[in-house]
Amino acid sequence: MTTSPARILVIDDETPIRRFLRIALEAEGHHVTEAATGRDGIKAAALTTPEAVILDLGLPDLDGREVLARLRDWSRVPVLVLSVRADEAEKVALLDAGAQDYVTKPFAIGELLARLRGLLRDRGTGAQHGAVLEIADLTIDAAARTVGKNGAPIHLTRKEFDLLWLLASNAGRLVTQGAALEHVWGPAHREDSQYLRVFIRQLRAKIGDDAGDPRYIFTEAGVGYRFADA
Repeated sequence: MTTSPARILVIDDETPIRRFLRIALEAEGHHVTEAATGRDGIKAAALTTPEAVILDLGLPDLDGREVLARLRDWSRVPVLVLSVRADEAEKVALLDAGAQDYVTKPFAIGELLARLRGLLRDRGTGAQHGAVLEIADLTIDAAARTVGKNGAPIHLTRKEFDLLWLLASNAGRLVTQGAALEHVWGPAHREDSQYLRVFIRQLRAKIGDDAGDPRYIFTEAGVGYRFADA
């Protein structure tokens, strides 16, 4: 799947990384602006109105978390965090603070571009989806609350359907455990990660997904889940 060209802001203090990303992004048709510091990145975001930001955390002047916080004061631009920091708690904290995704250095450019496509997919649509999603051999109808696989119906409970729709309507993007629990069960259940794992297991069994070799639902341990990109 491809996306139309977009304005991408790369905020990273490592010149080789910025050069590498520029080459890869421009090869995809995107327009790239670079910034080597947090302050320059914030200025560039205001001046160029990017459609996505790739943000390193280890900047020389401001920590990337502060850059994210300042951006979120006035912008909802999708932010993909790029960092050597792989701590799960930090990933969750950044996602809860407003980042849309997180890629750990060293990274595969194909994975990063796929994550970026997920962030760009809903440009100008207000992140709205049609009532019917078709992903691989699954058909998910939000209005009728039905699911089919190769034309055969799959019977889900109300909560199972709500969880599947949340993941599938965000295909290619990371949905944190807390976000899934709050969306499907309410704020009081935001910490019930074991409860979510049980429902994910039930959902996988019904749609024919193998946790060891997933086709639909991919686990990011300790952080959340990502549905296969349509």
